[in-house]
Amino acid sequence: MASQIPTEQWAQVIEKTGGPVQYKKIPVQKPGPDEVLVNIKYSGVCHTDLHAVNGDWPLPTKLPLVGGHEGAGVVVAKGQLVDDIQIGDHAGVKWLNGSCLACDFCQQADEPLCSKALLSGYTVDGSFQQYAIAKAAHVARIPKDVPLDAIAPVLCAGITVYKGLKEAGARPGQSVAIVGAGGGLGSLAQQYAKAMGLRVIAIDTGDEKKKMCLEQLGAESFVDFATSKNVVKDVQAATADGLGPHAVLLVAVNEKPFQQAAEYVRPRGSVVCIGLPAGAYLKAPVFESVIKMISIKGSYVGNRKDSAEAIDFYRRGLIKAPFKVVGLSELQMVYDKMHRGEIAGRYVLDTSK
Repeated sequence: MASQIPTEQWAQVIEKTGGPVQYKKIPVQKPGPDEVLVNIKYSGVCHTDLHAVNGDWPLPTKLPLVGGHEGAGVVVAKGQLVDDIQIGDHAGVKWLNGSCLACDFCQQADEPLCSKALLSGYTVDGSFQQYAIAKAAHVARIPKDVPLDAIAPVLCAGITVYKGLKEAGARPGQSVAIVGAGGGLGSLAQQYAKAMGLRVIAIDTGDEKKKMCLEQLGAESFVDFATSKNVVKDVQAATADGLGPHAVLLVAVNEKPFQQAAEYVRPRGSVVCIGLPAGAYLKAPVFESVIKMISIKGSYVGNRKDSAEAIDFYRRGLIKAPFKVVGLSELQMVYDKMHRGEIAGRYVLDTSK
């Protein structure tokens, strides 16, 4: 098998913070003792990838950097210590590329909080290349009956929102407002929420996103934040008793929605922050937060168990991630659309183009 692996590959590389991305040939790396080499067939494009290009998070990126962390492909080589995944198996390169597996967090299934975590497409090279390296313990195991292009967005967006919904604590029959519902994360969050028995209030803007949320993704109501005269009252009115949703899942890329959520969530409700707008702060009225006894928390990416569960939801036909396939060479076009807020669903890159 090793003789079939090329020495060079196509990749999208940023040489300096702020970009641009450069589509060029780079060497194919060899896996270390506890690593696998995955021939990436498809890679989803996440808003985090744009943050990595711009360097607008308080976390330094590797430079030069190959971005991407939603890579689905086939294992083509592995290190000598790897025995629980085989060459030819389908695998996913996720945001969490590796962790120490020995610290308190790793031992308690909170490996995303490991201080030595490796982050695909941020601190180590990611999936915007034809062959990517990852720690064998952390690659997602993808059943071979699952299409690799369709599962790619689940590897970050799906796992992340599934974890957030678990953190929200809402029970079947209760309501959840999803802010940024028409984007890559939100479109998956609506489906996971519905599959978990929750009633969805979609919050976003634009007729295309409204139609997608109500007709394709299972939302019961849609609030357009750009045309609404009072978002707080409209979200509360969308619930059966008018008290507001039991939980709010924030996957927005702007700060303002994070300030509003505590106002419209119902008493004893939970606000779960997932999106990471650059330089944003949380702000909530102390009096209302106390007397309503609301919870405000952050939710990061899922652990290995969350990942397996999120993939299984898809395998069972409960999740259909809306996506459009374009060539790896077209990544800059995708970023330009992100800048303009024109993406409904997810773009997936075909690494052969």
